[in-house]
Amino acid sequence: REGRHNPECLSWGIDKERVLRGRTALEVYFDFMRSFRVEFDKYFEDGFISMIEVGLGPCGELRYPSCPVKHGWRYPGVGEFQCYDQYMLKSLKKAAEARGHSIWGRGPDNAGTYNSQPHETGFFCDGGDYDGFHGRFFLSWYSKVLVDHGNRVLSLAKLAFEGSCIAAKLANIYWWYKTASHAAELTAGYYNPCNRDGYAAIMEMLKGNGVTLNIACADLNTLNQLDVFPEAFADPEGLVRQVLNGGWDLGLPVAGENALPCLNRVSYNKALDTAKPMNDPDRRHFSSFTFLRLSPLLMEKQNLLEFERFVKRMHGEAVLDLQV
Repeated sequence: REGRHNPECLSWGIDKERVLRGRTALEVYFDFMRSFRVEFDKYFEDGFISMIEVGLGPCGELRYPSCPVKHGWRYPGVGEFQCYDQYMLKSLKKAAEARGHSIWGRGPDNAGTYNSQPHETGFFCDGGDYDGFHGRFFLSWYSKVLVDHGNRVLSLAKLAFEGSCIAAKLANIYWWYKTASHAAELTAGYYNPCNRDGYAAIMEMLKGNGVTLNIACADLNTLNQLDVFPEAFADPEGLVRQVLNGGWDLGLPVAGENALPCLNRVSYNKALDTAKPMNDPDRRHFSSFTFLRLSPLLMEKQNLLEFERFVKRMHGEAVLDLQV
């Protein structure tokens, strides 16, 4: 909105625009994926590369770059809508004219700034414009552009990586999840207020492309978030539950990863509970888990023993209890 450039990803507005030395963004993405597949052919053929996670936005996640730290965003700000380059604005104006309301061809002017809180804005507050006629039109367009972008890129990924398992990662924008508007999710492109399932269209798109859903924050505890930032109305467990159920109900394979460094049994048990829910009547579980945040601390004896125990439990092995 302020004219600054974000280097994290290309605007979805140029997916089909020939502005990259005569090529569209989709052509560039496909050429890169095909080049990667050819260059690492031996690793694919020998089975060393078992899954490809296709980047669909900042941090590889299917979302808008709505909360960039380099532009001043700090947790738990609501973030800002990212629809102000000339190509996105052209798409918005076209959608507004097709709806018969050309005046709607602009972003909301009362959505605050990166570090606003929902109640401070006219758009995200309870009963705010997000749930009015213009707000619903804008959010529907904004989220559809994101889903369409993901669909186009994943369709090409299936061609570039034919025969390989492909994954797509969703962000866990869990702050303000316990408010009516779910403001931070809205600016990220997830149209998921309390009266609407904003992940259903994404799950359908992933299902249509036959890809695995990857979700982070398997290790986060809602109570911990409420202790540290009670004003953020965060609920990582509630969000993970919604996304997991949405994927599993459609029969999607689901993969996961941890958000924070995991070194103790409490963190490992939380990840295990998310990956393999004990009380799920359908015995649903993650198809794979990526352990992130490796550090020299992991090599310390007690930490390594806990990690070994975690890996064995993740694979369903019975383990002897260790002293915590």
